[in-house]
Amino acid sequence: MAVVLRLQRFGKRVQPHYRVVVIESNRGPHGRPLEIIGHYNPKADKDKEKITLDISRTDRWLKNGAKPSQTVGSLISKARKLVEPQA
Repeated sequence: MAVVLRLQRFGKRVQPHYRVVVIESNRGPHGRPLEIIGHYNPKADKDKEKITLDISRTDRWLKNGAKPSQTVGSLISKARKLVEPQA
């Protein structure tokens, strides 16, 4: 069982909203996820409103061998930059 972090699309046709989910790789795009770890709203104005991600749960899944998709990987790095304190 390979576990991946990827996006699941929800919302209306012109109002996309995505969930960042932990799911088995062989399940389809609307399959039941193991866990929902965040949300992504590409239409939001501010970066803090675009990405909502539970970093501790994400780190746990990555440590246990889950592979993020390319898009989710870039969202994780953006979320880490938003969370870490500015020097």
